[in-house]
Amino acid sequence: MAEHISSHFHQELETVRSEVMRMGGLVEQQLQAVLAAFSTGSADGLSAVIEGDHAINALEVAIDDHCQTIIARRQPAAGDLRLVLAVSRIIVDLERMGDELKKIARMAHPLLAENRIAVGELYDTHRLAGMTASMIRRALDAFARLDAGALPDLNAADRHLDAGYRRQFRLLLSHMMEEPRQTGILLDVTMMNKRIERIGDHAKNIAEHVVYLVRGIDVRHRPPEAIRQDGLPDGDLSENIP
Repeated sequence: MAEHISSHFHQELETVRSEVMRMGGLVEQQLQAVLAAFSTGSADGLSAVIEGDHAINALEVAIDDHCQTIIARRQPAAGDLRLVLAVSRIIVDLERMGDELKKIARMAHPLLAENRIAVGELYDTHRLAGMTASMIRRALDAFARLDAGALPDLNAADRHLDAGYRRQFRLLLSHMMEEPRQTGILLDVTMMNKRIERIGDHAKNIAEHVVYLVRGIDVRHRPPEAIRQDGLPDGDLSENIP
C-alpha cells in the first residue's frame, strides 16, 4: 500500500511539472505570434493573442489548485515540497508574461491594422522581443532539466535586454521631441518595449526559482555578482531532488 501511495504521489508531481511546461508552451506561442506580427506588419494574429490569454490564466488557476491539493493531502517535505512551492511561484511569472503579451498585442493591433506604423519602425521592438524568446526558452529548459546553472546566463541576458531597452527609450524620446505629431505612436512603442523588458525579468525569476528548487537556496533580490558562476551562492543547503 505504501509503495502504491508513493507511486501515485510521484505521478502527481510529474503531472504538475508537465502542466507547467504546457503553460510555458502557451506563453511561447503567444510571443511567437507577436513576433510574427512585428516582422510582417500584419495584425491578423494579434486578436488570437488577446483572446488566448484566458487559457494561460485558466492553467495558472488549475495548477495552483493542484499544488494546494498536494500540500493538503500529501504533506510533502524536503525536495518534494520545494518542487510544489517553486511551481506555485513559476506559474505566477508565466501568467504575468501572458498578461504583458496581451497588453502588447492590444497596443500593436491598432497600429498595424490601421497602418499607423511601418514594419521597419518596429525593428528594434522585434529585436528586443526576440531576446525574450530565447530567455523564456532557456528558463523553461532549466526547469525541465533541473538546471540551477542557467541563472548566470539569464542574468547576463537580462542585463543585455535592459541595456537595449534603455537605448531605445532614449532614442524614442529624442524622436518625440523632433516629431511631436508622432508622440502618441512613439509612446505606444515605448510602452511595448517596457512590457517586453518585464517579460525578461519574469524569465530571470523562473531561473531563480529553479535554483531554489534544486538547491534549497533563495537567491531572489541578490545582486548577480554575489552569485557564483555555477548559479549558486556559497553554502549549498539542499538535498537533491529525487
